[in-house]
Amino acid sequence: MEVSSIENLPPPPGIISSIKAGFDAIAARITAILLPLLLNLLLWLGPRLRMDEMFKSMEGDLVLFWQASRIPAEEIQKMLDLYEGMAQSINLLGLIRTLPIGISSLFVTNQNTAVTPLGGPVTWQVDVLTFPLWMMILVFIGWIGGALYFRDVAWAALAEKINTTRLFRAILQTILISICCNMILMAISIPILLILIVASQISALLANLIVLFIALGSVWIIVPMFFWAHGVFLNRQNVLTSMLSSLQLTRFTLPTSSLFVLAVFLLSYGLAYLWRIPAPDSWMTLVGIFGHSFVTTALLAGSFIYYHDMNAWVQAVLEKLRPNNTVKQA
Repeated sequence: MEVSSIENLPPPPGIISSIKAGFDAIAARITAILLPLLLNLLLWLGPRLRMDEMFKSMEGDLVLFWQASRIPAEEIQKMLDLYEGMAQSINLLGLIRTLPIGISSLFVTNQNTAVTPLGGPVTWQVDVLTFPLWMMILVFIGWIGGALYFRDVAWAALAEKINTTRLFRAILQTILISICCNMILMAISIPILLILIVASQISALLANLIVLFIALGSVWIIVPMFFWAHGVFLNRQNVLTSMLSSLQLTRFTLPTSSLFVLAVFLLSYGLAYLWRIPAPDSWMTLVGIFGHSFVTTALLAGSFIYYHDMNAWVQAVLEKLRPNNTVKQA
């Protein structure tokens, strides 16, 4: 009886079919890619918000601090060159791209575009006083934009199967999920960093082994976090319920869900190299921007479809197995 019920279980949703359904959904509702398009255009053609002047104003104090810490002059110069290069290449407007909920962007990791088809971009500088204010404003804009983006993509993917989350609720839950996610990542990363520092002092081999174990164990963290927000936008859940739903889904479907997340990351980041082939000062970059916006939005839609269908499959399996469990207990 139990064997017969197991044989009659419905097949789980396919990875390829879910991704394909996401592409079909966005192709039918192409306006869902509008926010990524606008953000990419802003980071490409818009002004640059730099902090190199702020770094220069702090450079003397940093050198005095490092000298008091008895750091060799050669190392101080290397750190100064490194920090100066970072300050000159970072566009703080990229903070609008927030995680885990945010608008996808092609230029967050490639923002040192000195020229554009319109010429040299306008450059704004932050100082020590305005830097925290800019960070808060940009991150808050990113949270609002991320809530709008995820809400629109969820509706585009499953318009006939879900009721759209109200805008204010979507923004509130996005902020709470982002704060919780960052706190959890900090709580995990700080002890891991300390362990790696100690292990590297003991043995390079030991440090490499720890990195390997961390990479293998990270699946149990990355996959649930990938689906944390989906319950909010599909089922109108709050932060805690959505996180628990994601953990439950991962518990029953970890191998398949891990492959799905891996496929999404490989497609997204692999194709990003293709979209960056045109030079920043060429209008062909528009092709890359459109391709990136369409593909990443379609992959997000595919993740919503996968989450919805996989949850339905898990419930169907549990319903199939429940009578057997009752008979067995009796």
